[in-house]
Amino acid sequence: MRLTTRLVAPAILAAILAGPAATGCSTGASGQRFTIVAAFYPLQFLAERLAGDGAEVVNLVKPGAEPHDLELTPEQVASLADADLVIYLKGFQPAVDEAVEQQVDQDRTIDVAAVRPLLTDPEGQPDPHLWLDPARYAGIVNAVTAELVRVDPRHRTQARNHAEVLTEDLAALDGDFATGLKTCQRRELVVSHAAYGYLTARYRLKQVAISGLSPEEEPTPQRLAEVTDVARKYQATVVFFETLVSRKIAETLAAEVGAEARVLDPLEGLKPGSRDDYFSVMRRNLDTLRTALDCA
Repeated sequence: MRLTTRLVAPAILAAILAGPAATGCSTGASGQRFTIVAAFYPLQFLAERLAGDGAEVVNLVKPGAEPHDLELTPEQVASLADADLVIYLKGFQPAVDEAVEQQVDQDRTIDVAAVRPLLTDPEGQPDPHLWLDPARYAGIVNAVTAELVRVDPRHRTQARNHAEVLTEDLAALDGDFATGLKTCQRRELVVSHAAYGYLTARYRLKQVAISGLSPEEEPTPQRLAEVTDVARKYQATVVFFETLVSRKIAETLAAEVGAEARVLDPLEGLKPGSRDDYFSVMRRNLDTLRTALDCA
C-alpha cells in the first residue's frame, strides 16, 4: 500500500480534547452521545455488534470508497479528536495513523494490529486484511470489548454478552469455511490483489496475486506473464477481482487463459446502499470459492 498521504492544515488539527473519556454510555467526553470512530468497515461492523444501541459508531470511509489511501477532511479529524473510542488498524491507513498519533489521547484508542502479530507478504510487508480469517477476526473481539468496557463501564454486561454472541457467530462461519473448502479440486486462487493471505492461510489454499498488497499497484509485464503461466498450469477457471477497484487487469488475464473474472470481496468496504454485512459477504465469498475451486 502507498505510504504517502495528505492531512489537513495544522491549524485545523489544533482542536484536541485534553480530558479523559467519560464512563457513561449515554453521554461521552463532549457531553453528547457516546461515540466510537472506526477507521473502516470491518472495524465499524465490530463496534456496532459490540456496542449495540449504546453508542453511535462513525466510519471514516464512505460506502463505495477504497480505504487504503483515505485522506481526512477537517470534520473527520475533529471526529477523531472528539471520539470516546477510536478503533483503527495501524499501517493500513497512514492518514488515520498520523491523525491518531497527533490528535487523539492514546488512552481512547485501540490498534487492532497490536492484538496479534500480522502476517507478512513475500516481500515482508505486513498484511492488514486479518478480518478475512474469521478465527483471527474473532481474536480481536475480546481486546476491543475490554477497551469498550474500560471507557464505558456502565454497559459492561451488555458489551460482554454481545462479544460472546459475536464470537459464537464467527466460530460458526469459520466452521462453514473449513468444511466447505475441505475437499476441492483446486486450491489455487488467482487474484488481482494480494488481499487474501489470511483466508488462504486459514483454509490451506494458495494465493497467486497479480499485484501486491496495494490495490492500486500496477503489475510488471514480467509478473503478469508469471501469473498467466501459473493460471494455465493449475487450469484456473476463475480470476478474482475485488469490488472497489478496477477489474480490467483481472478480465484481461482471464481472457488470456480462458477463464472467467469474478468478484471475491475483500470486505474493505460496502457499496453505497448495500444491505449486506460482514457475514452475508463472507458467506457469498464462500459460495463463490466453492464454485470456482470445484469443491465437493
